[in-house]
Amino acid sequence: MHVPDGFINAPTSAVTGVVAAGAIAVSLRGARRELDERTAPLAGLVAAFIFAVQMLNFPVAAGTSGHLLGGALAAILVGPFTGVLCVSVVLLMQGILFADGGLTALGVNITDMAIVTTVVAYALFRSLVKVLPRTRRSVTVASFVAALVSVPAAALAFTVLYWIGGTTDVAIGKVATAMIGVHVLIGIGEAVITALTVGAVIAVRPDLVYGARGLQQRLKLRVNGELVDAPGASGPAPAPVAARSHRKVWITGLVASLVLAGFVSFYASADPDGLEKVAADKGIDEKTEEHAAADSPLADYGVKDISDARISGGLAGVIGVGVTVVAGSAVFWSVRRRRSDDASPASTETNV
Repeated sequence: MHVPDGFINAPTSAVTGVVAAGAIAVSLRGARRELDERTAPLAGLVAAFIFAVQMLNFPVAAGTSGHLLGGALAAILVGPFTGVLCVSVVLLMQGILFADGGLTALGVNITDMAIVTTVVAYALFRSLVKVLPRTRRSVTVASFVAALVSVPAAALAFTVLYWIGGTTDVAIGKVATAMIGVHVLIGIGEAVITALTVGAVIAVRPDLVYGARGLQQRLKLRVNGELVDAPGASGPAPAPVAARSHRKVWITGLVASLVLAGFVSFYASADPDGLEKVAADKGIDEKTEEHAAADSPLADYGVKDISDARISGGLAGVIGVGVTVVAGSAVFWSVRRRRSDDASPASTETNV
């Protein structure tokens, strides 16, 4: 789904760049409310995990592969505003360091892969959670459905952008049919990965899953026909598990990301992903431009001058995870610190 330079014309790319910049600005403000002592340490790790899993292309049809987009996963784990920022950090690192996704198309990619997937997935997720039983299993089921729908939604968004500013003369109906069709299949893989990841985290640390907050209900008793709090249910709620150190979860997640990017990625499908396949079949890629970072030492997810493909790709993946977790953590801790500054005693003091 990474759109290269040349697919979308300059005016449309510029407009999506403005849209992306505006969405990021809104997300930076919204993330202040989401990033607390639970989500702040996790957000940078989520970005790194998405980067790692995006390297794992899986086959979906003859000659076509797919990979995680990550908007649904990020929104459910750390919140929708923070989720937009997570995916945006990943796309920025991929575009600058690995020549994956055009730099002039960065606004298109952020709009499509970060904004559309996150907004669609989280809106559907919240709707499902409201009607399903208030259980952890319901969160996992809602995660599956939300992730599944978010991928063809992103494919539809790309189709609309191509209809507005595509650089080749291809019937939009053919583009829509091909894009949505293959991305429904990719969405199944996205849904499985998202549900498994959310389910794994919620099984160990449900307090760390943003989308699972508020599921615990206080025990009620019926007394004289009225519902009242059960003994011990009143007063402040007990301190969540998250009040303790996040170190074990963070280290486990980082190690998993490094293993996926540094080792498992070597066995990923080499077939073109959904967009690449459709572009080649329908002629959308006729005016593709060379990436500005094509000479990057890490271009195409390999380390320059290292001939062994396994070592080159694995090292590039490890570097990518490291850079993404550092960049993401820096952004999220800055936002978290801004929230702390806004709530400092100096800003809340009252006149005596």
